[in-house]
Formats: sequence, structure tokens, C-alpha cells
Amino acid sequence: MKCPFCGEDTDKVIDSRSAKNGESIRRRRECLKCHRRFTTYEYIENVSVNVIKNDGRREPFDRKKLMNGIEIACAKLPIPTDRIDEIVDIIIRQIESKGEREISSKEIGEMVIEKLQNLHEVAYVRFASVYRKFQYKKEFLEELNKIHE
Repeated sequence: MKCPFCGEDTDKVIDSRSAKNGESIRRRRECLKCHRRFTTYEYIENVSVNVIKNDGRREPFDRKKLMNGIEIACAKLPIPTDRIDEIVDIIIRQIESKGEREISSKEIGEMVIEKLQNLHEVAYVRFASVYRKFQYKKEFLEELNKIHE
């Protein structure tokens, strides 16, 4: 594991514990070069799922990409990181429960839209404006009107 501070790849594990109801392991590590501490999480990797992009390309599902998209939508809003993690976990379980080896990015986007709509209006509109590729003010306003109906 590379140290996020100095880039050294030697560290020691100081503490390990179960996290997220036993679905991951949280490890505190200390870099052997700069002696700074950082936290990592390990998750069980289930059967790999490929995401079919809008242009037809296929790429492996990436938890980090899903997390980043939701974090960007929730930036500077009063939404705890734990809640974002929970949403990501729920979406991943939904994807895995389908039992399919492929899923469209559109399906994943709709899952995120549904979760954000119930979480926070601003996060929802931010994500929707990028996901649905709004190009005109009219499209943006129509989406805002749906919220207030």
C-alpha cells in the first residue's frame, strides 16, 4: 500500500477492525518512511461486473467511480460521508443482486438518481444535470419543477 503522503510502499498495520456491519475491514497503517498514519478499507470483491458505457465500450465496475460521482454531487452539502458510503453500498448490492455480468451505465445512473432524489434536492439536481447532460437552461428548470410538483 502506497503512503498517500510520501509515496513509500512499506507500512505496518497498527489496527484492524470490522467496518460497515462486517462488509469491510478498516485498517490503520503507519508509513515506515515518514511515520504518518492513514486509513485503508478492504472490501470483498464479488463476481466482476462490466459496465456498458453509452458509446458501447465495456469497462469493469469501479466502486471508486461511483463514490466520486456521488461525492461531487454532494460537495459542500450537509451530507455525512457515512451516508454516501451507505448509498454506494446499497447500489452495489442492487447491482450484485441482479446476478448479471454486465450492467449499463444508464441503469447505474438511474439508481444514483433515485437515491439522491430521496437524500437531498441540490445533490439530485447536480447529478441529474451532468448525468442527463443538460445543455439548456430550459432542461434544468424542467428538472427543478419536477422536484416541486
